[in-house]
Amino acid sequence: MSTISTPDSASRRNLLKGVAIAGVGLAARAGANPADAKTLSSNRASKPTGDRLITKDGTSLYYKDWGTGPAVVFSHGYPLSSDAWEDQMFFLLQNGYRVIAHDRRGFGRSSQPSGGYDYDTFADDLAQLVEALDLREATFVGHSMGGGEVARYVARHGQNRVAKVAFVSSVTPFLLETATNPTGAPKELFDSFRAAVQANRSQWNLDVTMPYYNFNRPGVHVSEGLRESYWRQGQATGFLAAYHALGAFSETDFRDDLRKITVPALIVHGSDDQIVPLEISAKPTAELVQRAKLIVYEGGSHGLLHVDKDRLNADLLAFLRG
Repeated sequence: MSTISTPDSASRRNLLKGVAIAGVGLAARAGANPADAKTLSSNRASKPTGDRLITKDGTSLYYKDWGTGPAVVFSHGYPLSSDAWEDQMFFLLQNGYRVIAHDRRGFGRSSQPSGGYDYDTFADDLAQLVEALDLREATFVGHSMGGGEVARYVARHGQNRVAKVAFVSSVTPFLLETATNPTGAPKELFDSFRAAVQANRSQWNLDVTMPYYNFNRPGVHVSEGLRESYWRQGQATGFLAAYHALGAFSETDFRDDLRKITVPALIVHGSDDQIVPLEISAKPTAELVQRAKLIVYEGGSHGLLHVDKDRLNADLLAFLRG
């Protein structure tokens, strides 16, 4: 393995600007009341009805399931919803794939329980959906926070239903600075994000769109539509999810999870990702996953799903067909 250097001060400042944010799209919460959902709790997840699944602890998960053919399962980033993947889902649907994505508990149109905002629970929720839909030989794709969800799903539930995995701008393997992870960011940085959620979450969700899409770089065209869409998504997410998920993805160590992945893996990252810098994420992730292929988009931002959607779509399709 090659040695990964410690990020310079500029990289750490970029991480401070927005490492907590990933995903984009359009969501408006609707559907079951969390209190009502709890009355449906049982020892097993219920069968999916329409676009809803009630998990074992009574949480109502919203999901999309389009098309037929080989299954591709998408996990979205913070603080948004499954709509972050709409460009990839529509493209792959047109190319003969069945595409599935859910709003993580507390996010988007899923219910907002008082607890469960940790990666073990996120992975278990995903597993219940996969089992309820009886998905087999599926490819699992995670963006940013969703990359950790894919890694933890494999670690907790195995690869019996997994054909391949892909990580796009992923938070893996570990963002927090510790004695064994000196390239990470200090906990105080993530504490400041939680403070921002409490102080003025609406303004924070708007401000972070500039480094998220690299709209703060010279000569870059700023899409106000993307900024507004991101803001609406962030505000639709529940407050508890917005607050507690920050600790989940910044303080969860996915290194052992990644070592358990033996299926083919694609890792895609932007060289100018100001939210989750390449040097502390994609590069060490590629070293930990046995059969990984790393693709770096020169000058790419954290928002590859939209800013570089044509290239990303082509790379995902080639990976699926390979």
